[in-house]
Order: sequence, then C-alpha cells, then structure tokens
Amino acid sequence: MSTEQTTTADGHSYTLTRTLDAPAAKVWQAWTTPDQYAQWAYAAPGSVEMDVRPGGTWKATVVTPDGGEYPLTGSYLEVAENRLLVIGMDAPGKPAPQTMTVELDQQDDRHTQIVLRQTCDTAEERDMAEQGSTMLLDGLSGFLTGAAGA
Repeated sequence: MSTEQTTTADGHSYTLTRTLDAPAAKVWQAWTTPDQYAQWAYAAPGSVEMDVRPGGTWKATVVTPDGGEYPLTGSYLEVAENRLLVIGMDAPGKPAPQTMTVELDQQDDRHTQIVLRQTCDTAEERDMAEQGSTMLLDGLSGFLTGAAGA
C-alpha cells in the first residue's frame, strides 16, 4: 500500500491518495454498504443509512476514541459505480454542504488507487477534515486487508 498526502497552495484543500490491496468493486462495496461502512468508519452500530444515488441521502453517527458521538448527515451529489462518489456533508451553521470527492481507479486485478479530495473554508477546517479522512482511509485499508483473508 502506498500513501500520498498533498495540501494545495490556497491552504484550504487537501488530496489524499492511497493504493489499496483490493479490486475497485470491493472498495466500492465497503464504502457504500451500511453494514460494511460501519465496521471501518468508526460509526455506531445501526447508525448508518445510505441511499447511494444522485440526490440520495446518508447518515451515520461517528464514535470518537474518547466515546463522544457525532451525528453526520448529507447527500450524494454524483455517483458512478466502482469509480466516483461526490458526497455532500451537512455542516452546522453553513448554508451549503461541504463536498468530498472519492475517486477509485482499478490498477490491476488486486489493487485500486483511491483519491479523496476536499476543499474547506479555513485552514483549521481543512486540518480537521484531512485528519478525519486519513483516519477513514486507515480504517478502510485495515478492513479490506482483514476482509481479504476472510
């Protein structure tokens, strides 16, 4: 698995790139199936709901290591199976959702490159979002590695 992180010159965007040891269909399934997503995305059991289609909504309650719970909601802006998710994330006090783009590119029979991109309003928001996305990719990578042996 390779990892790359970049922050753009404006200071409010980031891109995370990893090569995962799984075909794109398996990565897609992990990201778009509520039961699988809950296993790697730090979500409370039973809290994940997904209607994966343009205009469909999603929700999940994230549980932090200290036991805090944070309900998240949003919608799917673009969906191209096994290739692209553009996810709108509702942010309290913001008129428009924050947008995260998840791109999948199958490299060969066993490897998929995943690229996460997000632009935030401030450097502080970017740092928090980038940290959260890094944790998501860590969880996803571990889940896929464990699932491959199952």
